[in-house]
Amino acid sequence: MIAIRPATPEDAGAIAAIYAPHVLAGTVSFETEAPDTRAMRTRMASSAGLYPWIVATNGDATGGVLGYAYATRFSEREAYRWVVETSIYVADVAQRQGVGRLLYEALVDTLRAQGFTQAIGRIALPNSTSITLHESVGFRRAGVFREIGYKHGQWIDVGYWQCELAEPTTPPDEPRRFADTGVVRG
Repeated sequence: MIAIRPATPEDAGAIAAIYAPHVLAGTVSFETEAPDTRAMRTRMASSAGLYPWIVATNGDATGGVLGYAYATRFSEREAYRWVVETSIYVADVAQRQGVGRLLYEALVDTLRAQGFTQAIGRIALPNSTSITLHESVGFRRAGVFREIGYKHGQWIDVGYWQCELAEPTTPPDEPRRFADTGVVRG
């Protein structure tokens, strides 16, 4: 049984291990050096309790992390504070088991409960698996930047997918902290 819960600093090593192959051998991340456990802990802490970091575990006594999803600020400009950018990574051993969808549904539900209005996903193209996952939880294609990243000897297009989380209100309420809402499902 797969369990979804907030990520803890103790999960940073497992998160770094899941992410490393995407950095070192793949093109879905434009980083070129894989962050270690300490760097991942720092990234998690930089959310300052506002932005969610969640993990999927195998639900047994070992609690092994199968994947993680998180949101960050979309842009540093203050007027964007109701918009988040999302990311998700699943361990190779957990591919095609529904882990990604469970994680992303929980992340989207949580962001809605927090009061964010839009979520943006960036996808290095081509990547039909990621596109299918994003669209299955409500994201729609918003645009493509052509040949914007260069990695492993090739130029890579990046697509942007957008998910409307809530109707914008005027004036908008401030988003609630993840530390106050926790993981929301359904």
